Amino acid sequence: MSTIKNPLLFVGSKGEKRIYTLFDSGANLSCISPDYVEDIEVPVSLGRVRRIATASEGHYIEVKYAVRLDFYMNDVLLSDEFLVVPGLSEEAIIGAATMQKWRIKLDFEQDKAIVDPKVAKMQLI
Repeated sequence: MSTIKNPLLFVGSKGEKRIYTLFDSGANLSCISPDYVEDIEVPVSLGRVRRIATASEGHYIEVKYAVRLDFYMNDVLLSDEFLVVPGLSEEAIIGAATMQKWRIKLDFEQDKAIVDPKVAKMQLI
């Protein structure tokens, strides 16, 4: 099985940081480790704790916070909500909902994620 992991520039209200990001079509939502959030954005309480199922049967992770972050793929500005997941094994994960929203395609032969700049044409310059 092939994985695609790229360093992406993430930007928040407090700053920016280059974060190695796994593109995971098997993950529904996008996530980020708390270790990488504190320098770029202030987490917002979800109100109700979310219990996220893991690959281990009967094992859940409690998620209490989320952040909205901009991120760049090939100089194309994209944005989405990321759950702040304690103990996340990756620095950040782009999940299927974000990939679908921005029409990100995964090319496993070339080991890269592709975004069409036209999908982000509504951006203000």
